[in-house]
Amino acid sequence: MAIPQLSAEARQEALEKAKAARVKRAEVRDELKSGKLTVEQVLDMKDDPVVGRMKVATLIETMPGYGKAKAEKVMKELQIAESRRLRGLGERQRAALLERLG
Repeated sequence: MAIPQLSAEARQEALEKAKAARVKRAEVRDELKSGKLTVEQVLDMKDDPVVGRMKVATLIETMPGYGKAKAEKVMKELQIAESRRLRGLGERQRAALLERLG
């Protein structure tokens, strides 16, 4: 599949949209880290088009006391694929994640 050729304006608009999405996900991670948001609140935001695209591994790594190694271990134990995003979590996976992190 060929990459679509965008006009300069369309390309700039896409870049701004991507930047806004990264900023919003960073804000959610910061609020989670500081305790303003809980894991359950973030998981409830899965229908948000920006937050729903956050990877589950990133969410776990954001938690205090968790890094890449612990996040990988938790995801393996809960049988969540490393490429899984919040929007794609099933009910059992969501419940298991809440039980583990909440």
